[in-house]
Amino acid sequence: MARGLFPWGIFTKPLYIQTKFSYLHMKYLFFSWLAVFVGSWIVYVEYSSYTELCRGHDCKNSICDKYRKGVIDGSACSSLCDKDTLYLGKCFTMKPKSQVYSGTWGDLEGVIKCQMEEAPHYDLGNAMQHRKESAAFNQPTKGTSVERFREMILNHLKSKVGDQANLADLATQVLSITDANKDGHISLPEARSTWALLQLNEFLLALVLQDREHAPKLLGFCGDLYVMEKVPYSPLYGISLPWIMEVWIPAGVRRSIDQWFTPSWPHKAKISIGLLELVEDVFHGTFGSFLMCDVSATRFGYNERHDLKVMDARYIVPEAIFQENIRQQRCDVDEDCLYGADCLTSCDLTKHRCTPEVTRPNLAKACEALKDYTLRGAPADVKEELEKQLYACIALKGSSEQMEIEHSLILNNLKTLLWKKISHTKDS
Repeated sequence: MARGLFPWGIFTKPLYIQTKFSYLHMKYLFFSWLAVFVGSWIVYVEYSSYTELCRGHDCKNSICDKYRKGVIDGSACSSLCDKDTLYLGKCFTMKPKSQVYSGTWGDLEGVIKCQMEEAPHYDLGNAMQHRKESAAFNQPTKGTSVERFREMILNHLKSKVGDQANLADLATQVLSITDANKDGHISLPEARSTWALLQLNEFLLALVLQDREHAPKLLGFCGDLYVMEKVPYSPLYGISLPWIMEVWIPAGVRRSIDQWFTPSWPHKAKISIGLLELVEDVFHGTFGSFLMCDVSATRFGYNERHDLKVMDARYIVPEAIFQENIRQQRCDVDEDCLYGADCLTSCDLTKHRCTPEVTRPNLAKACEALKDYTLRGAPADVKEELEKQLYACIALKGSSEQMEIEHSLILNNLKTLLWKKISHTKDS
C-alpha cells in the first residue's frame, strides 16, 4: 500500500538524466582543456622555433654596424642601413646561421640571404657536415693592390672549381661586381664584402650561372648579406602542409597529392627542359663541373614564363671540392659516403675511406625527380617513349667515358622529345 503512494520512477529518471548530463559536461570540459593545452603547446613550439631561427633583425644590425664603421661596403648597404628602402619581410630560414627572408628593395621583390656569425663552407670530411669559419671581414688586408686582390680571387676560384682555362674571365666578372658604386675604383670595404661572399658556395654558383636563365639574378650585396631576384612560383611542385598533417600522411599518398598541384603538361614540359639544361650547365660547364646533391622539388621554382630557376643552391657543389673532401671521409658501409640527399659514393673497405666518384650522375637524379612530374598528364602519343627515355636515364651509373656519351645521347633525346611536342604551341 505504501509503495503505491510513492512513484519511485519519477525520482529515478531525473537522476539518470542528471548523471548523463554531468558525464557529458565533464567529457566536454576534458576535451576542451586538452585542445587548449595542445594548441598552446603548438603555439609555444612554433614561436620558440621562429625566434630561434628567424634572427633577421640581429643580422641587419650586425651588417649595418660593420658598414657604419667602414669595414664593409656594397650596392645594398646604403638602402639597408641609411635609407631603409631595403626591407626584410617573411622569414624562410631553415638554419639559424643562414638567414633567408623575402624582401622588397624599392619597386623590386627579392630574397635576402644573410650569414649569422659564421659562413658555411662545404667540407665533406667530417661526418659530411659543413665546415664553418668566422666571417671576420679581415681579408684582403689594408694596402692590398687590385692586382693582388685579383690574384687572390683567381687562386680561390682555382681551389673551388679546379684549374679551368677561363677562370680569368670569372675573376674579371667578380671584380666588376666588387665595384658596387661603379666609380671605377675598388675600395677595401667593397673588396672585403666580395671576399666574404666568395666563400659561400651558393654565391659562387650564382656567379657561374649569371649569364644563364636558370639562376636568379644577383640584385645587390652588403658584407655577406646578398639580395637575389625573387622566384614567383616555388617549390617546383606540391603544396606546403602543416607539420602535424605531414606526420600522418604516408609518403606515397604525399607524392600523389604533390602531383595534383602542378601546371598544365605543356608548361611542365618547358620547366623539365629547363632542369635538363641546368644539368648541362653544371656538368663540364664553362667554369668546371658541379654535383647536384639534392635534386628535390623544394630546391627549384619557376617564373611566369615557366623558366626553371634554382631556389636553393647550397647542395650544388664543385666536383673538385667534393672529391677532395670525400676521400677523407671514414666509412664502414656505402651509406657513410652520402652527402645531401643524392651524392653517394662507395666505401673502400680495405682502407675504410670513401671513393671519390659518385655512383649516379646528375642527369639520373634529375630524371628521377621528373618522372612522375612529366608522365602525369602526358599526351598519349609521347607518353610511352617519354617513359622509356626517363627509365633509361634513371638507370645511368658511374662516370666513365662511355657513360658520358650515353649521358649526352639520352639528355638530347629527352629535350628533343619534349621540345618537339610543345614547340608549335604558345607554351614554348
